[in-house]
Amino acid sequence: MNGAAFKSRLGRALLAVFLAVALLFFAAQIYFLGKVLWYETHAPSRTAFMSYRMGELADKNVNATLKYQWVPYSKISRNLKRALIAAEDSTFVEHEGFDWDGIQLALEKNRARGKTVAGGSTITQQLAKNLFLSPEKTYLRKGQEAIITLMLENLLDKERILELYLNVIEWGNGVFGAEAAARRYYGISASQLSAEQAAKLAAMAPNPRFYERNFNAPGLRKKVGIIVARMPQVELPD
Repeated sequence: MNGAAFKSRLGRALLAVFLAVALLFFAAQIYFLGKVLWYETHAPSRTAFMSYRMGELADKNVNATLKYQWVPYSKISRNLKRALIAAEDSTFVEHEGFDWDGIQLALEKNRARGKTVAGGSTITQQLAKNLFLSPEKTYLRKGQEAIITLMLENLLDKERILELYLNVIEWGNGVFGAEAAARRYYGISASQLSAEQAAKLAAMAPNPRFYERNFNAPGLRKKVGIIVARMPQVELPD
C-alpha cells in the first residue's frame, strides 16, 4: 500500500471514529433530555448518585438499604427551602443555572488555599450531577453537567428544580431527601422542620456523611447561626 492510499484509509477511519463518537454524544443528550422531561411530572425512583452510594454500601453490607421517600413541594417546610438557598445558592431564583460571581469567588478561594475548598455550583448544577452523573471530578463530567443544567433551567421551572433537589440531596449514609433526613435526625416529617433544624440540615449538605457522625461539631453550630441569619432575606420560587 502506497503512502497516499494509507493516508486515505487512515482519514476514513478517523472520520468513522469521529462520527461514532458524535453519534454517541448526541444519543446521550437525547437520553438526558428525555429524562429531564420525564422528571417534570414524575418523581425519580432512584438517581445516579443514589445508585453510586448504594454500590458503596453494598460492598460493606449486602443488606444495606437506602432511606428515601419522595414528598411534594407543599409538604416540605419553607424553613428548609429558605435554608438550602441561603446556604448553597443565594441567587437561585435569579440565575439561569450558573452563578458566575460564585464561580469566580470559588476559584479565588481555591487558588489562595492551593487546593479545592469551594465549588461554586448552583442548586441546578448539583441537581444535574445527582440525577444523572457520578461524583468524579473530571472536565468531561463537568461539561456534561453544564449541558444538563441548561436543560433543567429551560425545561423546568424553579419550583420544580428546588422540589427535585430537596428530595434527592444526600443527607447521610444512605439517607436521601428532606423527608428521610427529617426523620433520621429529628424524628419528624419534612413539613415540621423549624428554622434552626432546617439550617442545621442545610449546613450538613456539603459533607453530610461526616456531619452525620459529628452532628454536634462546633463548626456546624457556627454555620447554623450564619444560615439562620440569612434565611429571612431569601426569596422562594413560589
